[in-house]
Amino acid sequence: MKSQNLKTKNQNTSSIIFRSEVAEEKGQNGPTLAEIRHRAFEIHIQRGGIHGCDLDDWRQAERELQEKYNKINDGRQKKK
Repeated sequence: MKSQNLKTKNQNTSSIIFRSEVAEEKGQNGPTLAEIRHRAFEIHIQRGGIHGCDLDDWRQAERELQEKYNKINDGRQKKK
């Protein structure tokens, strides 16, 4: 009976993490979780869909998007 409870808890957790209704962090200084998730998936596909590189893909996506936001914010500060 415990294993059924654990399975249910794990299924609920994963459905919460991947649901599109989950509130996203929004800010002008950095990417949202949805943007990172989308870019990480693009990187995963470009890599050939190889499993086991999800953390690397996520971190690469974060770096790329943060650099993009930094450039945008730098441009806004120079215009002021």
